[in-house]
Amino acid sequence: MALSLKNLNAGDSGRIVGFEKSAKAYRKRLLAMGLTPGTDFSVTRYAPMGDPIEIKLRGFSLTLRKDEALVLLIEKLS
Repeated sequence: MALSLKNLNAGDSGRIVGFEKSAKAYRKRLLAMGLTPGTDFSVTRYAPMGDPIEIKLRGFSLTLRKDEALVLLIEKLS
């Protein structure tokens, strides 16, 4: 079952499984940043108001706005 990034807490890990179908504008941008299906990541932290969200993947940290992060469909890793 695909989840949203908002379902993870800081320190949790996940894997990207796809993108929301309604968000074609962000899809290309996210793919260009290395957020491809099958990529594992960990949530580093959330800003105090929940926006932006910092994740670590492929050896670097990436900060996403909440609306961009919600485009990702993920699965939680144990």
